[in-house]
Amino acid sequence: MKKAKGFTLLELMIVVVIIAIIAAFAMFNYAKYGYRSRRVDGKEMLARVAAAEERYYTSFNAYTNTMTDLGYNATNQCSAAGCSDKGYYLISSANGATSDNQSYTLTATARAPQDKDACGNLTLDYKNGKGYSGNQSNGNCW
Repeated sequence: MKKAKGFTLLELMIVVVIIAIIAAFAMFNYAKYGYRSRRVDGKEMLARVAAAEERYYTSFNAYTNTMTDLGYNATNQCSAAGCSDKGYYLISSANGATSDNQSYTLTATARAPQDKDACGNLTLDYKNGKGYSGNQSNGNCW
């Protein structure tokens, strides 16, 4: 009597289920990595706008809350001034807490698909204070 060689259907289905479980974990972690890597776009844009604010202050002895004053106009990625290079964030500037023009707070508002990032919107102020509106469940936000 010959012994049959090969896999049974049950063994094959167990392998398929194991691969599906591993793939599900991989996709979840890959999505989190994508959010972290796209967050760099917002951080870099905040740093560039902060430098532009300082140059503006040097010339006019005041900060501005208008992105076009800093040389940022609408781009191909989005139709608003202050859009980041890759279009994942929209930067806005606001005067400080006392509504004077001697301080500012920059906000990088996440746009799709980055708007699902756990860190939410990123902020940077005139004292280089960094913040975020979400939580750090997806790595260090800054």
